Amino acid sequence: MVKTFWGWGAWGPWMAQGPGRAGFQRPRFFEFGEVRIAILSLLSEGPKHGYQLMKEMKERSGGVYQASAGSVYPTLQQLEDEGLIDSESKDGKRVYKLTAAGRKELKDNPESAQRIWERAESWEDWGRICGPEVMAMFGPLAELVKTSFRAAKWAAGRPEREDKLRAILTRTCRELDDLAKR
Repeated sequence: MVKTFWGWGAWGPWMAQGPGRAGFQRPRFFEFGEVRIAILSLLSEGPKHGYQLMKEMKERSGGVYQASAGSVYPTLQQLEDEGLIDSESKDGKRVYKLTAAGRKELKDNPESAQRIWERAESWEDWGRICGPEVMAMFGPLAELVKTSFRAAKWAAGRPEREDKLRAILTRTCRELDDLAKR
């Protein structure tokens, strides 16, 4: 099991669920301040333009995380304002590269970038297994798992309750299988 920032390992995006619009929110990939570390880390591999950065973040998460221009470009501007990156225009695109200060920032805290890419690796597995169409159902699936755990606690040690819960879960699985066969 991969040990990640939250200790998710195989649970990946399941643990990132919670209330949001329509009762569920999409899994949250980056925590506060991590987009900047991810960008610095990617730029440590060589100069890139904004679209390349967004594409690589998506690829490294197996398609689970889709960076938006609204998160990447303001972060690039902030990093440039802080002197951590420089940019220049090439072939009509703005290309960004690390400065010495940006390299020092990464060197001073290598665990941050490592933690992000370890988490990306675990999410990449989920993205390959599920695909984006299934990832859209993670909210309701996470709620089903949470409710099932709550019911299991209610049923624990009481055979009649355990049998009832087992019957509900078996019926639910059968109904989902039947639906998938249509």
